[in-house]
Amino acid sequence: MALPIASVQLYSLAAQFTADPAGSLDKLAAIGLRNVEAFDFVGRPAEIRAALDAAGLAAPTGHAPLLSDELWTPDGAIPTPKPEVVFEAAATLGMTTVYDPFVPVERWLTADGVADIAERMNRAAEVAAGFGLQVGYHNHAQEFIADFDGTSAYERFIELTDERVAIELDLFWALTGGQDVPALVQRLGSRLNAVHVKDGIAPASNPFAPDAADFGSDSLDQRRAGEGDVPLAAALRAGEGNIRYAVLEFDKAPGDVFEDLAAGYRFLVDGGFAA
Repeated sequence: MALPIASVQLYSLAAQFTADPAGSLDKLAAIGLRNVEAFDFVGRPAEIRAALDAAGLAAPTGHAPLLSDELWTPDGAIPTPKPEVVFEAAATLGMTTVYDPFVPVERWLTADGVADIAERMNRAAEVAAGFGLQVGYHNHAQEFIADFDGTSAYERFIELTDERVAIELDLFWALTGGQDVPALVQRLGSRLNAVHVKDGIAPASNPFAPDAADFGSDSLDQRRAGEGDVPLAAALRAGEGNIRYAVLEFDKAPGDVFEDLAAGYRFLVDGGFAA
């Protein structure tokens, strides 16, 4: 059985990558990584592709907004381009899968809202197919707030989307959303083709709840893989045979991001969880 491919979400080193794309990618390659997950690539695909090629890296997956008018991050909003523009850029980078990384909280709180998200995703899958691409969704914790007849908004979304829509489960955010993470991985089955390998001390309550105080990534207590609350090993074992990409990510690295990512890479490879 093939092991998942180790990767890293470039959002983890957004500041470093912006300041020195080539140098940042060279450091990732020196760790042993051969793949990255692109972020904020739509406006500069040729530039990023050239930097990846120079470092000997590939970007089989990437994050870009497909389901909202703007992409929210804990540190600000990014306007969204048309899906066709996203897919053209993704194809330039040689991607196979584009994940929408965030749909705002309020849209997950009603059955109609979840149905609308799923419908948009199914339409995006149809458009992406014309570019030879697959689409998917990457969670945070807001998808687990609402419950419809015993089914979370997140799993209702899974039920309503086409089988060709891929799922990338962020293990830290799933735990923050109150999930039994290995059990959720098992339930997702073959729909799950990637995970974000992210560890830390889970917030005491869901920070995306409607009555929660505003928060940013600086408030998170994230740790190196294997040093926090997230049952990473159990979750990765539960997804054996389905997970294609094990993507390291920090919303807030605990120390030097390259050293932290190197520790995460060792956790994956030395533990036999990824290649």
